[in-house]
Amino acid sequence: MQPIVIDKETLTIEDVVAIARENAQVEASSKGEQRLEKARELIDKWVNEKKVIYGITTGFGALCNVPISASDTRILQNKIIMSHATGVGKPLPDDVVRAVMAVRLHDLFMGYSGCTFTTLQYLMAFLNQGLTPVVPEKGSVGSSGDLAPMAHLGLVLLGKGEAFYQGHRLNGARALEKIGLSPISLSAGEGLALINGTQVMTGIAALVVHDAINLAKLADIACAMSLEVLMGSSSEFDPRIHQIRPHPGQVASAENMLRLTSDSDIIQSHEGCARVQDAYTLRCSPQIHGASKDAVVHALNVVNIEINASTTNPLIFTDTQEIRLGGNFHGQPIAMAADYLSMGIAELGNVSERRIERLVNPQLSELPAFLIKNGGLNSGFMIAQYTAAALVSENKVLAHPACVDSIPTSANKEDHVSMGTIAIRQCREILDNVAYVLAVEMLCAAQAYDLLTEEKKMEGGKGTRVAYQVIRETISYLEEDRELSIDMEKMVTLIRSKKLLHAVEKAVGELDLTCIA
Repeated sequence: MQPIVIDKETLTIEDVVAIARENAQVEASSKGEQRLEKARELIDKWVNEKKVIYGITTGFGALCNVPISASDTRILQNKIIMSHATGVGKPLPDDVVRAVMAVRLHDLFMGYSGCTFTTLQYLMAFLNQGLTPVVPEKGSVGSSGDLAPMAHLGLVLLGKGEAFYQGHRLNGARALEKIGLSPISLSAGEGLALINGTQVMTGIAALVVHDAINLAKLADIACAMSLEVLMGSSSEFDPRIHQIRPHPGQVASAENMLRLTSDSDIIQSHEGCARVQDAYTLRCSPQIHGASKDAVVHALNVVNIEINASTTNPLIFTDTQEIRLGGNFHGQPIAMAADYLSMGIAELGNVSERRIERLVNPQLSELPAFLIKNGGLNSGFMIAQYTAAALVSENKVLAHPACVDSIPTSANKEDHVSMGTIAIRQCREILDNVAYVLAVEMLCAAQAYDLLTEEKKMEGGKGTRVAYQVIRETISYLEEDRELSIDMEKMVTLIRSKKLLHAVEKAVGELDLTCIA
């Protein structure tokens, strides 16, 4: 894999994922270094001129009116890292912290903050050599940026805090020593630049959006499998229906379902039957899944802007040699997008769980109770549906919007905050829950396929038959009760690894996330 130039004009979500999860190396260009030097020269000049600059020659937050002498500016920047490192809770996962560092580096290399090249070289070394600061997941209110978690990341630069390296949790000084570095002392303005931005919520959001795109496609696959074994119709996916209500996600979902179920022997086997209409969870799946896809696309657009934005304060404009105070650190755009995305993903789980109920309930299907032979002695998928129900119920609590809450901070100087990091952390948990719900639906659908085709040999559609085959390569038919949690873990691994999605897309073409009719 080629190294990613971290200071290039446009950083993509795929770049962030590659750095975070595939350990892609990063490097900087000479242009990025030059941008840093220009801003750095201005800061040093202004400090020598004793210019009043927030957070550089003054205190922070409500202490912004307290002047700081030129001789204390470096001390101030080291102190802000230590004083603001107040996070609590479990450490954020390694891939999240790596995503955060990638997005932060891109912002700082834009040259609006005045960081030194040396400091950014350290952060690049963290990524390239696999050193991951320990960053507690809780403590950010989402404005002014992600102060507490970013401060924990900054501690390691000073030889303080903790970091993970090669599977070991080490103190900051020891971790630096392991990769051949010594603690540094931050220059004027650097401490504030390192922590005052939306990079934690944005780093998480980049990974969540990437995963949500895949999950939205997998929801269509799960639904197509369920529709077939529940003897549903493909007529509800007729393009004419969706062209006269052309929401982009709805049109995409209908098109996906048509391709997934094309040439299905199962659907053709009951053409002209007495059933007039399918239940909403099948018939309205393009409308339901489509609305969730639209939420994913909205979040995608917001995140693409945010990972290429500068969210620090103050901002240095080297072309005019001016400094401006603003509020780009406020996380409201990410917060609102995360809450909307949470609802969209949660709905994919809600409708999937209702399809699971139809699969296991003989009153709603033509299948054996709980999809098992010799019911009574065997319970089959009875309790798997309970788990799905528990997860979607939990998601209803997690989907409560975080952005509508605000608690003033810093002696009411910061009197409205976004709670954006809470919003995207909740969203990430919802996404994990829905992955398990879809895993249960696919297991049930594959089991139903075996039961349905045991006597009469029929095949599913062009896409669904491939999905079934991939599942059966890893997870066998449930002849009698066994530990289903093992099957569920295997199934969710197929989902997260994209093995199943890639196999299906190889058969039917790339599934759509959005399209215009």
